Amino acid sequence: MTHVLLVLIGGLILAGTLMLTLWIVYRRIRKPHVVDVAWGFGVALVTAFYGVAGQGDPLSRSVLAGMVAFWGLRLSWHLLVSRILHPHRDRRYDALEQKWQKNIDFRYLLFYQFQAFFIVVLTAPFLAAVQDPRPGLLPLEIVGVVVWLIGLVGETIADRQLKTFKADGANAGKVCDVGLWGVSRHPNYFFEWLIWVGFFLFTLPSPFGWLAIIGPAVMYWLLTRVTGIPMTEEQAVRSKGDLYRRYQQTTSPFFPWFKKTS
Repeated sequence: MTHVLLVLIGGLILAGTLMLTLWIVYRRIRKPHVVDVAWGFGVALVTAFYGVAGQGDPLSRSVLAGMVAFWGLRLSWHLLVSRILHPHRDRRYDALEQKWQKNIDFRYLLFYQFQAFFIVVLTAPFLAAVQDPRPGLLPLEIVGVVVWLIGLVGETIADRQLKTFKADGANAGKVCDVGLWGVSRHPNYFFEWLIWVGFFLFTLPSPFGWLAIIGPAVMYWLLTRVTGIPMTEEQAVRSKGDLYRRYQQTTSPFFPWFKKTS
């Protein structure tokens, strides 16, 4: 138990240091959403640290750390290219600054450190998996890898389909409803959530592994109730009007499903 506590504290220090560094970067580039790029990377970094410091089966530790690292680095790279290297202003942070009004930089420092704490909370259940001494991959762990892979491939396809649709000038002002976007209004969010279901299934056989349910539960709440679908659809209705309202009437918001008659 002492070892696990020390590893957990180490993860918190690692995440806190990362977010402090990103806050310093924000002070220079004045793009507060740089924290979004660090979030996926932070989850991958802390989980990799757990994998190295864990005392369980080496194969299980390596697979879990590899899964999380691949997901986190892919997400961070995608956000870096789309939001930091290209002109982008995130309305969420505009709203925060309007609400705060004073001491904005200091408030961002606290906000970034809260993200570090959130990373540790979200990855803490992974400590159960990296401490499990049972050799080899268990059947449920293999299922977790398969579900994770489906989520990763599905999200990659959804992102590519949307990018191809937007690149065609003939689609300007239209709603993307091709491929996976024809069975879900947000297939990228659905498959992102499915990746976390895979993490949960992989961790579940370990002692206290059931605590990893916090991952898919929190991600589902964020994606469907907070910063995902609500904000994306608000912007889509504002820019596309009745075209998007008809899309809302016929297409499932999250889980892929058959189209309905408008």
